[in-house]
Amino acid sequence: MTNERTADSDDAPGSPPGAAPDEAPDDAPDDGRDDASDALFAAVYEGREDTVVTLLRSGVTAEATDQDGQSALYAAAVSDEPGAVRLLLAAGADPERSSGPGDGDLPLCGAACGGHTEVVLALLAAGALPDRREAYGFTALAWAVGQGHAATVEALLAHGADPDLPGPGGGVPDGEPPLVTAARRGSPSTVRALLRHGAGAREEALAEARRWTAPEAVEHELHAELLPMAGEGDETVVRRIEEDGGVTVVVETLRDGVPVASLERQTGHGAITTVLEESLGLPAPFEELAGRALRCGVPERDDWREPVAALWRRGDEESFQASLAWLASDDPLRRAFAADVLAGLGMADGERPFADRALPPLRESCARARTPELIGACVTALGAQGDSAVLPEILRHTGHPDPGVRRRVTAALAGLVAGDHEEGIAALTALSADIDNPVRERATTALAAADADTPGIREALAARLTDPVAVTAAEAARGLAAREDPRAVDALARMLADGRVAGHARETAAAAVSGLPDAAVRRRLEGLLPRGR
Repeated sequence: MTNERTADSDDAPGSPPGAAPDEAPDDAPDDGRDDASDALFAAVYEGREDTVVTLLRSGVTAEATDQDGQSALYAAAVSDEPGAVRLLLAAGADPERSSGPGDGDLPLCGAACGGHTEVVLALLAAGALPDRREAYGFTALAWAVGQGHAATVEALLAHGADPDLPGPGGGVPDGEPPLVTAARRGSPSTVRALLRHGAGAREEALAEARRWTAPEAVEHELHAELLPMAGEGDETVVRRIEEDGGVTVVVETLRDGVPVASLERQTGHGAITTVLEESLGLPAPFEELAGRALRCGVPERDDWREPVAALWRRGDEESFQASLAWLASDDPLRRAFAADVLAGLGMADGERPFADRALPPLRESCARARTPELIGACVTALGAQGDSAVLPEILRHTGHPDPGVRRRVTAALAGLVAGDHEEGIAALTALSADIDNPVRERATTALAAADADTPGIREALAARLTDPVAVTAAEAARGLAAREDPRAVDALARMLADGRVAGHARETAAAAVSGLPDAAVRRRLEGLLPRGR
C-alpha cells in the first residue's frame, strides 16, 4: 500500500506557521517520532492493546508517525488490529488523515486492501469517507473489489460507497466500473454484493466474465503477466487455494527459492456469468448451464451451485425433462447435477410442482449411486421432496465415510424430522457427535429445533455446550433453553461474557436468553459485557 505519492503540502509536519523547516524553535512540538512513539508502533504491530492504552494515557500522541511518515492509525489499519484502531480513534486520531511518503495513504484504503472488515467498520463509524481517493486514484472499494474481499465490499457499500465509482485501470480513460473489476477478479461473492447495491455496467461485466470461463484461462493469463518480471533461472510455481466458494490461483516467481513476484485471481467466472445473465434477463439453455457446472466438477463450489440455483428459479417443464434425461445418464457427475436441480426445481414459493414425478427416478438413482457426489445429491433431492417415506433410504447413509455425504444426510433429516420420529432423532443424536464440524452444527441445530423433548435429546445438546465451534455450542444452549433445562443458563452466561463469541453464535445465544422464562435471569444475562476482545 505504501507508494511514492505527491504531497498535499510543502510545509514540514509539525512546523509552526512561518518557521523555516530547519529552524524550528526550541519549544516546537516533536514530530511524533521519539522513543515513546516507537514504542507505540511496536505495541500496535504486536497487538498489545494494554500497552497502547498505557502509552496514550502517558501523553503519546495518537497522531504519531514513523520514519516514513506513516501514522499509527494507518499502521494499525493495515496490520488488522481493530482494537488498536479503536483506541487510537478514541484518543483523537483522525480517520481521514493521509500519511506515508507523499501523504498518499489512507487508513480506510489500507484496511480495505487487506480485507480487514472489522477495521473498515471502525473507521467508517469514526467518520472516514468511503469514496475518498488516495494516491493513484484508488478508493477503498476499488482496493477491496480488486482483491476479492467480498465482506469488506459489502461493508463499504452498506456505508454509502458508490457501487459505480470507477477505479483506476482497466485500460479505460475514466477508470473501470467496480463490477467489471469484480468480474475479472472472479469473485462471485463480490459480484453479488455489488449487484445487491445496484451496480451498473452489467453488460461489460458479463463480457469480461465470459472471457475467463475456460478452466485454463486464468492460470495462462497469470503466467503471461508474470513473464516480463522473471529473470534467467527464476522458477514459477502455482498454488491453488480453496476459498470464497471456489479456487484462487496464485502464480509466483521464485528466485533462489524466495518469492520475488506473484499474481492471483479467483476462478468463479462461470458462476459470475450465470448471475449476470440472470440480472440482465438473458437465461442460458439447460445444457450450457450444466456444462459450466461440469467444468467445475465440485458440487460445493459456486460454479456448480449458481447454475443449479438458476434452474431452480426457472422451474419449468423443460428443465424438469432435461434433468430426468441427465438422471438416466451413465456419468455419475451428470446424474449428481440432475439430482441437485430436482432438489429445488420450482420450489421457490414453497411449492413442490414436480415432486410426484421426480420421486421414483430419484429413489432409483439413489439406490444405484456409488460416488459420494451422487449419493449426496440424491439424498438432498429425496429429502427436498417432503415425503417421510424416503427416510429409510436417507438413514442408510448416516455413517458414510465421506463428510460431505453426512452433511447432506443431516440437512435432509433436519427438513424431514420435525416431530418425534424415533429413528430420525436417533440419527441426528449420533450425528451431533460427529467428527466433522459442519455435521455436528447442523445436527445440533436440528435437535434444538425438534418438537420432541426426551432425555436423549437433552443429553446430546448438553454434550455440545462446550463444543469448539461457537455456533454449535450456542445452538445447543438454545435447544436446552427452549426446554427450560437449567444447564442452558450457565452456558449462555459463559458465551455472552466471552468477547471471542461473535456473529451468528452471539446472535443465537442472545435470542436464547430472550426466551428464558425467568425475568431476573434474563436481565442478568442481558447485562453481561463481553470480555477478552
